[in-house]
Amino acid sequence: MFKELETERLRLREIVMEDAESLFEYFSRSDVVRHYGQDAFQRVEQAEEMVRFFQKYFNEKRGVRWAIEIKGTNRLIGTIGFNSWLPKHHRAEIGYDLHSGYWGKGYASEAAEKAIAYGFEEMDLSRIGAVVFLENHASSKLLCKLGFEKEGLLRGYMYQDGKANDTYLYALLKEKR
Repeated sequence: MFKELETERLRLREIVMEDAESLFEYFSRSDVVRHYGQDAFQRVEQAEEMVRFFQKYFNEKRGVRWAIEIKGTNRLIGTIGFNSWLPKHHRAEIGYDLHSGYWGKGYASEAAEKAIAYGFEEMDLSRIGAVVFLENHASSKLLCKLGFEKEGLLRGYMYQDGKANDTYLYALLKEKR
């Protein structure tokens, strides 16, 4: 069963097919996807495929991804969750995205704090990793604010626009929280 989470301003809920239009709206923007490791969406069907992927990942117990919505709006403004979940090793990677119209308002931080608490308390994680493009200063700043430490550089780790990009590897350990 999918667990919904709430913060003061946000509701983190299951991503459903009705969210495809909102996903398409911001995943078709180059400012959003430039550090995401994929090209901008050209068709709404790509967003529908993303919804199916998130649902499959959850059903296979390989990860969890929540829709981020401002309470009372019933409209997705971003997503957040864990992928590469390895229960045996008590670790996963956090990932998040947000419509650029909502950047700089503290929504990513608020959602991440709640997701991290869920990861440590409910998923029994002891380590949460994150991979960030070198140029994505906002994401690096957010992770540091949340207590993540930069562990290293992954050379040629992610492709964007047909080109290999280096990324930073960050991690947050439950014991250091």
